[in-house]
Amino acid sequence: MKKPVKAYQDVDFLNSSDGRTIRMITEYLQPKSKFKKFKVMDTIVFFGSARLKARRDALREYNAIKASNPKQIENFAKKLREAQLYLDMSRYYEDAVELSKRLTEWSMNLETSANRFIVCTGGGPGIMEAANKGAKKAGGYSIGLNISIPFEQFVNNYVTPDLSFEFHYFFMRKFWFAYLSKALVVFPGGFGTMDEMFEIMTLIQTAKLRKKLAVIIYDRKYWSKIINFDALVELGMISKSDLSLFTMCDTIDEAYDAIIKHLKKYYSKEKEPKVIEPVLHLR
Repeated sequence: MKKPVKAYQDVDFLNSSDGRTIRMITEYLQPKSKFKKFKVMDTIVFFGSARLKARRDALREYNAIKASNPKQIENFAKKLREAQLYLDMSRYYEDAVELSKRLTEWSMNLETSANRFIVCTGGGPGIMEAANKGAKKAGGYSIGLNISIPFEQFVNNYVTPDLSFEFHYFFMRKFWFAYLSKALVVFPGGFGTMDEMFEIMTLIQTAKLRKKLAVIIYDRKYWSKIINFDALVELGMISKSDLSLFTMCDTIDEAYDAIIKHLKKYYSKEKEPKVIEPVLHLR
């Protein structure tokens, strides 16, 4: 008689609907174990579009289209306009690199045995790549919480390899964004960025997340065009006080100063636990 396979070695069971709870738990326990090993106490999370490009790459694509024969490219004018748009918006990528670099340099100079205020992203391209790149340029760690989806998402080359994670469940990935974060920077983005931003702000608004979390929304002009926050107040959909849940910033200096002021006020003198354990103030 063939010897039965142990349950934890039964791949078919682990991948079945009955094994779903186990899979969920592993997406909680594996990151927790890694963060403890690397003494990651808290994070600064960057959200933003996966579609934005570095200026060098955007300029190369723009020049390639501009130098081509319009008659040989279908929808030439449209493609040139799109290339110009991505070139213009590449400034957000470059700003994310510089902001992340400066925040990482500041955190690395703190007198602490833990790794404080580590840059954390979704681990993919665009703004995520930019923030991980800035942290690496500063010589620091950075985290990538990647998600398996059909397009756009792959782990960028700047995430610290030992702090790179691959998630199946969006809700577990979002949990880890919230779990350690002390500041959140929201760069221009689309559905995914807005989903992540509003989920965090809803947790703060409803007092489910009670720790002091700085939410920095980057570039007033972009976000005011996308979301009319004042209209939400005017129409009674949110309270006027809800506008204090976030801070609009238009420059790297503004964002950096707002984040550092917040972290110094609430967290930089926080005592380190003997054993580094993430602290979540969720009810």
